[in-house]
Amino acid sequence: MANVSESPSQLVVTSGATTVTLDRHAGTATLHRKILLWTRKPAEMSLSDICECAVDTAVDRASSVEMCNAVLVARSGTAWALPAADKKDAQTIAAQVRAFLGLDAPTAH
Repeated sequence: MANVSESPSQLVVTSGATTVTLDRHAGTATLHRKILLWTRKPAEMSLSDICECAVDTAVDRASSVEMCNAVLVARSGTAWALPAADKKDAQTIAAQVRAFLGLDAPTAH
């Protein structure tokens, strides 16, 4: 389950070892990831570069388990995935990010 904390100027989404911070004052989105014991170098992009926040669903062929992520997509094509516990959790995260950024619902590709 993802943890989302929101203030008027900042939205912080933590899901597993991944944290995305959207900061209106700085105008940036920052991605922090941790793999095992190591923290990876944070990635950063401008909030104005984010064009879509959608739900990505994939099915594991071996176990037939559906895996869902909320995905932030930049105009350059860069995408940041936020793992979710289930599809409903991913949809909730995506809706909160879209509301914070003032984005429309995603279009079907």
